[in-house]
Formats: sequence, C-alpha cells, structure tokens
Amino acid sequence: MFYIPILGALALAAGTIIQKKILNLKKIDIKFYQTAEFSAIVLAMLPFIYFFWKMDSQALEFKNIFIFGLVIIFSIVANLFLFYSMKWEKVTNLEPAKILEPLFVIILAIFFSFFIDSKLYERNLKVIIPALIAGLALIFSHIKKHHLKFNRYFIAAILASFFFALELIISRLILDFYSPITFYFIRCSSIFLISLILFKSNFKILDKKLIKHLIIIGVIWTVYRIVIYWGYTNLGVIFTTLVIMLGPIFIYIFAWKFLKEKINWKNIVASIIIIACVVYAILA
Repeated sequence: MFYIPILGALALAAGTIIQKKILNLKKIDIKFYQTAEFSAIVLAMLPFIYFFWKMDSQALEFKNIFIFGLVIIFSIVANLFLFYSMKWEKVTNLEPAKILEPLFVIILAIFFSFFIDSKLYERNLKVIIPALIAGLALIFSHIKKHHLKFNRYFIAAILASFFFALELIISRLILDFYSPITFYFIRCSSIFLISLILFKSNFKILDKKLIKHLIIIGVIWTVYRIVIYWGYTNLGVIFTTLVIMLGPIFIYIFAWKFLKEKINWKNIVASIIIIACVVYAILA
C-alpha cells in the first residue's frame, strides 16, 4: 500500500499551487483565507463523515483532549505563518523553508521514540537513513552559491514547517482513537470556528470562481491529510514522511507548468536522490 502516500504527495503539490493562486489575489488577506479554506475543507468532508465516523471512548480522556487542543493551536499558528509567507513570496523561493517540515517530522519522531511508546514512532534504520538523506538532499538543493535570504517571509515559512511538524507528531499520540476523517473533521471544524470568531471574515467578497477554487482545495487538503493520518497508523511516521517528500518534486513540475517558475539543476538532482531513497525504503 506504499503507493497511497504518493497520492498524498500529488495532493500536496496541487494544493500548494492552487493555494498560491488564491493568495495572489489582492482582495484576499491571510485571516480571511484561513477562515474560507477551513470552511471549504469542512464542507468537503460533510458527505462522508456519517459513513466514516469513529471515535473511541479513550479520545474523551482529559489528557487526550488536551493533546487535541495542542494540535488545534499548533495548526492555527502554522497555517497563519504559512499563508503570510505564501501571500508575499514565490512558491519556489519558499521551498527551502517548506521542505524543512519532513526533516522536522523525522527528527521529532526519533526524539519522541525515546520517551514514548516506540511503536508509534518507528526506529527502523532502513527507513530513517534514506529519509534523512532525502531530507538533506532537498535542503542542499535550495542553498544558493552565497547565502539564503532570510527575509521575514522565509522565516515565517520555517516557523510554519516546524509547527506543522510538531502538530503532526503529537497527533500520532491520539490518532488510534479516531478514523482519519473523524480526526481531520474535528481538527478543521475547530480551526474554522475559532478563525470565524477571531477574524469575523466577510464571505461576501467570494465570487463563483473563487468558491470553485476553494472547494477544489478543500477536497485536495482532505485527501492529503487523510492519506497522512492513514500512513502514520499503517505504514509508520517516518516511512510516510519519506514518500510524501515526493511532493516537492511534483511542486517543481506544477510551478514550472502553471506558475511559469524555473527549475534548476539542483532541484533535478535532489529529485533523483529522493526517488532513489523512496525506492530503497520500499524494497529494503
């Protein structure tokens, strides 16, 4: 079933490109976008939640509710940092910061595995080593000849990557008590309601084209996260993260095709290394 995370990688790439196209609109600010996007995600899940709802009684224990609360807080912070960076910077310029997320996930998973049940965060070197190599290949492929420009948008993207990684890692602690769609539905519904109350967004600015794009991105992010959660519980955190690293490869291709952004030779070399690492982990 290793091919399922590949679907997640494709969803990540497609979602990133559509997200950027919407955020490029002058009338869209990041606070409104967060409210609108999460409303679209919740709507995308509504037809399925009745059929796939699952929540064990352990989910209602205080410690697990507290963990879920942290997931929601970290998610809100991560998304705001991400939308801020994407609003004002090119996708390809942000990739060096965004691709830190899988590396953060791997490092945090290894760290957590020494203090929490190691079954939740696998320590298989045949997966960890290629995952680390793939992550480092992504990072070094984005280093310029002189230095990286650590402007405020780049730093915001790094912070977004860290908080997304932290959110995903602590999510693994309670994922077994939910179906993937139930977990994501509760997460996104909570973020939507909090954003709606805090930002008081005016949905009157939405037109038919924008609504269509939001619905599409709602479906895409639903597929992406459900794949992630399924992969974490069935294939392991680090293996799923490794396969999801194929996402930046698709982002390069989509950004070149739809945003007219160039792909350099380092991106191509990194892509080859990542594919080799994924194949090795699958066959090992």
